[in-house]
Amino acid sequence: MDQAKSMKRPGKKVIVIMPAYNAEKTLARCVADVPREWVDEIILTDDASQDRTVEIARELGLHVLVHDKNRGYGANQKTCYREALHRGADIVVMIHPDHQYDPTVIPQLITPLLNEKCDAVFGSRMLGGKPLEGGMPRWKYLANIFLTALENAVFYMYLTEYHSGLRAYSRRYLETVNFHLNSDDFVFDSEIIAQGVIQGMRIKEIPIQTRYFEEASQIGFWRSVIYGLSILKTLFKFKLHVKGIKKFKMFEPKEEDEASKGEDFPAPEKRQSL
Repeated sequence: MDQAKSMKRPGKKVIVIMPAYNAEKTLARCVADVPREWVDEIILTDDASQDRTVEIARELGLHVLVHDKNRGYGANQKTCYREALHRGADIVVMIHPDHQYDPTVIPQLITPLLNEKCDAVFGSRMLGGKPLEGGMPRWKYLANIFLTALENAVFYMYLTEYHSGLRAYSRRYLETVNFHLNSDDFVFDSEIIAQGVIQGMRIKEIPIQTRYFEEASQIGFWRSVIYGLSILKTLFKFKLHVKGIKKFKMFEPKEEDEASKGEDFPAPEKRQSL
């Protein structure tokens, strides 16, 4: 524990973000597993939940933001990242509050960033070695393998998984890419990787294991099909951009005034500072 604190002393501020929707049954357990000696602050953005997510988050002392209406998983992340940068984060860790991913691995996740060995670290269920034993549906496992292989071929890099919900980004990464131009839906996760690849961001992985249970949020089969098609569209746009056939602003580096002033971000959410 003392070693963990000393690693953060050089001025690295670590903020955990939680994009939340109807997470009342799992939020407290998830927050309890966050190793607080490694984390300076937790931000939760509620995407117009219909349960007690916001109330519980306030009781837990989190910094809470609330969307007036449901805007989507990607839009939730945009709000989270903007707020984390505004509050001075050097490293931003995304944890889903449904407790499917284990927050206790945060030390391993952020150590390469603390040591400035890379710009992003992803938790990989494939490196963890037991995705099916953890309850991942077989069809989702096979789709994950197929899409990951395709993304590796397009990006000319090798990751064992591109679809993890446990990630850590450096401030440099988030200030460089135009994540505010990404989709408000689930494909946001793939778009921000594509943006990082184009901008030369260094990405590492660590092995993780996940758990699938009734309260954990999961997208269904047909929503997953739409997600897969959206990834294919992103890869196609990526290829057009890097070959110079058609340019997309989302893949360009963020302009300096946008990165410093945050004027590119809308602010439709209510602020609840706790």
